[in-house]
Amino acid sequence: MSAEEPDPPDPPDPPDAVADLHRRRALVRERMGGAERIERLHARGERTVREHIDGLLDPGSFEEHGTFAHSARTEDAAATPGDGKIGGHGLIAGRPVTVAGDDVTVRRGSSSAVGGKKLRQLSAQALRSGQPFVYFGATGGARIPDSLGSAVFAQVSPGVELFARQRRIPMATVIIGDSFGGSSFFAAASDLVVQLRGTAMAVTSPRVVEVATGEQVTMEALGGAEVHLRRTGQIDLAADTPEEAYTAVRRWLVLLPPNAWTRAERVGGSGGGRGAILGGRGASVAALAPDPALAELVPARRTRAYDMRKVLGRVLDPDTLLELAPDYGRGLLTGLARLDGHSVGVVASQPLQAAGSLDPAACEKAVRLLCLCDAFDLPVVFLQDVPGFFVGAAVEHDGMLKHAIRLQTALALARTPKLTVVLRKAYGLAYFSLGGNDTGVDAVYAWPSAEISFMDPAVAANVVGGGEEVAAALRAETDPYGAAGSLHVDEVIDPADTRPTLARALARLEGRPLAEGWRRPLASWPTC
Repeated sequence: MSAEEPDPPDPPDPPDAVADLHRRRALVRERMGGAERIERLHARGERTVREHIDGLLDPGSFEEHGTFAHSARTEDAAATPGDGKIGGHGLIAGRPVTVAGDDVTVRRGSSSAVGGKKLRQLSAQALRSGQPFVYFGATGGARIPDSLGSAVFAQVSPGVELFARQRRIPMATVIIGDSFGGSSFFAAASDLVVQLRGTAMAVTSPRVVEVATGEQVTMEALGGAEVHLRRTGQIDLAADTPEEAYTAVRRWLVLLPPNAWTRAERVGGSGGGRGAILGGRGASVAALAPDPALAELVPARRTRAYDMRKVLGRVLDPDTLLELAPDYGRGLLTGLARLDGHSVGVVASQPLQAAGSLDPAACEKAVRLLCLCDAFDLPVVFLQDVPGFFVGAAVEHDGMLKHAIRLQTALALARTPKLTVVLRKAYGLAYFSLGGNDTGVDAVYAWPSAEISFMDPAVAANVVGGGEEVAAALRAETDPYGAAGSLHVDEVIDPADTRPTLARALARLEGRPLAEGWRRPLASWPTC
C-alpha cells in the first residue's frame, strides 16, 4: 500500500447478539402467527393459547420450551413460529406443572413433524420430573402437505410418552377450540377433560365426514360439549368461560399428588396433618362431632327418592367435592373431594335418577374413577343406596353385562384403600360392585336402615307368588345385622357417626406403604 492510499474503513460493529435474541424472541411470542390472526380471535371473543396458558398458571411463572421451532419445510419456516404448538413449564398454586397447547394462529394449530417433536419432548420432561401435564386443545388435525408421504408422516407420531405414561403423572386437557385429530387424541388419553361450550371435539371434522361418508352433520351435533357430557362420556366437565375451565383444572390438581410416587397432601382436617396425627395429643376433634341431622336427609320410606349430593355435603369437607361427568351415568355420582383433610375419590348412588340403578354409563364412570384413584393412591369412599342394575333390551344391547363385570374386576384389582357405607338399599351384584364385602374393601359400614339381599323383597315376593305378608317377612331378613353377625359387615353405625367413622378409618390408613406403580394394575387401564 502506497503512502498516498487512505486506510480502509473499519468493519461495521457486529450486531449485539443478546439484543438480537430478545428481538427474535419478542417477534415470535408477541406476533405469533400474525397480528391480524390474533385480532380475529379477539374479535370472536376467543383467546390465544398463550393467553390461556397465562390464565392457568401463576403469574410470571411460564418458562417456554422450543420458542424458535418452526416447520421442517424450508419454504414455510418464516410463517410457522413455534410450528403451531406452544409449551413449557410453570407453576399452579406454587406447584410445578408442564403445559402445552395448539396455536391456531399458525396453520390452525395443525400437527406436523417439529410441533409433534416439541410435544413429545415436553411430555417426556413432565414424566422425568414427575409433574402434571396440562394441554390446551384446538388443532385442526394433521397439516397438509407437511404430513403427506411416509417419510414425513412417520415423524408426526405421538410417540410412546403419551400412551405409555401409565398414569404416573396426572394429565388434563382443556378443549378451547374445535379439535380434531391430535388434540382430541390427547383428550381421550387424559385423566381429566374439560370442554368449553361452543367448541367441538371429534376424530375428524364435519367436512371430512361428509367427504368420506356423505353424512352432513354440524359441529355441535358431531362433538359439542353436551354430546360428550350426556352421550359419549368423553369429557368430565363443560365450562362456559375459560376462567371456569382454569378453576376446574386447578381444583382437580390440588386434590391429586403431582405424581404416582408421591402421596396427596393432606390439607386441614381434625388432625392438622400427618404430624399431628402421629403426635396424637392436642389435635382438635371438633370437625368429627356426630351429625344427627344427617339421617334426616335419607327418607325412612324406602321408595322415596332423595339427593345424595346433600348427604355428601355433610359427610365430606365443605365445598371440596369436584363432581366428574355429572350428566353421564346419572344414577351414580363420582368425583374427588376431601374428608377430614384427606384427598379421596367418591362413588355414590344417586336415588334421584332411576332410584340409583346402575347402567353401562354409570359402570364406565365408576371404573374411570377407580383407575385414577388407584394410580395416584387416593382412598375411595363408596356410599350405597342401589336397587340393582338396569334391566331391559336397551341396556343389554349397550353391553350391560360386560360393563358390570368390568366394574367388578376393577374393584377387585384396585389396591388403594376402599371404605363403604350402605345407607339403604344394597341388592344383587350391584351391592358387590359398589364396594360390598369380600371385594377387597378395607371396611364395610352399614346404617341400621340398610337392606342387603339378592333382590328387593317386594320383587322377590312377587316372583314367588307371595303378597305383602311374604314381602314383609323377607324384608325383615334384609337388615344389616345378619351380615354383621357373620362379619361380612364390619360395623353397623349410627348415621350421625358416618363422617367421624370414615375420618378415623382414613387416619388409620394414612401410614400405609405407598405401592410401587407396577403394583397398581389399574394405572395401566385405558383412560376411556
